[in-house]
Amino acid sequence: MKALVTGAAGFIGSTLVDRLLEEGADVIGLDCFTDYYPRQLKERNLSSARRHPRFQLVEARIQDADLRPLIADRTHIFHLAAQAGVRNSWGRDFNVYTSNNIDATQMLLEAVVLARSSTLERFVYSSSSSVYGDNPAMPMREDAVPQPVSPYGVTKLAAEQLCHLYHVSDRVPVVSLRYFTVYGPRQRPDMGFYKFLRATMLGQPITVYGDGEQTRDFTYVYDAVAANLAAATRGVPGRVYNIGGGSRVSVNEVLAMIGRISGRQPTVNVDPASKGDMRHTCADTSLAREDLEFVPKVGLEAGLRAEHAWLADIL
Repeated sequence: MKALVTGAAGFIGSTLVDRLLEEGADVIGLDCFTDYYPRQLKERNLSSARRHPRFQLVEARIQDADLRPLIADRTHIFHLAAQAGVRNSWGRDFNVYTSNNIDATQMLLEAVVLARSSTLERFVYSSSSSVYGDNPAMPMREDAVPQPVSPYGVTKLAAEQLCHLYHVSDRVPVVSLRYFTVYGPRQRPDMGFYKFLRATMLGQPITVYGDGEQTRDFTYVYDAVAANLAAATRGVPGRVYNIGGGSRVSVNEVLAMIGRISGRQPTVNVDPASKGDMRHTCADTSLAREDLEFVPKVGLEAGLRAEHAWLADIL
């Protein structure tokens, strides 16, 4: 495999890069090191890959990069680059999301078409459960009508639709993965588990938005990476797959787990629910199980223990 990974320095992207290198792939990583969180954290994510002879890092935005030589001989493209974060996607910053999530995806897809590469086997796009919104029946199926309730979700859905468009019009072999709340080592510092674990370890209060009874289908990062590898070989071009960990629990239940794992009772401050946060998520992964043979292997408490151990090493 010769892979191009966009967003290669990020949480999921860097974990995927390491796994691809372990599997013998030749990997080009593309990342622009946005200032959404500190660069040194992303550099640490890539510390192992940078020493590997089969890894090349290109630092650039997709919108500014010379994409043709990066795509020319690639057998697989894993498109994970995106502007993350639901809460920051409102208001004046929305143009950052449209640029990095929609425009960048269109430019990458267009470059694939212009390159007319005969080697490309799969283009794997990282989408999000945020595309569903609050109306679908539980568990959420891929054929539900998407109605995102955040600007972030709107941009992820728009990029997913672009992928479908280029598959239909130009036969780009796109497979889209809708992740459900990925967590684990290297998680971004703005994400819930990172903040909850860090605050508890340091004896600081945790802010919970809402009553804590909102639920999520939590997915360990290694399972998300395994889904990418499966999509790269078994994914049906043109299809969208839910990728969930099978661990749908409430925020309050997560806090109880963190207390057991850390040996400290979390101190909780309650704020009003945030605009754009979905109340519940739960993935129907039967299609991914059928096509990709995807079965999540890491349970929530085991995954939380792994993230806790990772944080203990870096704090």
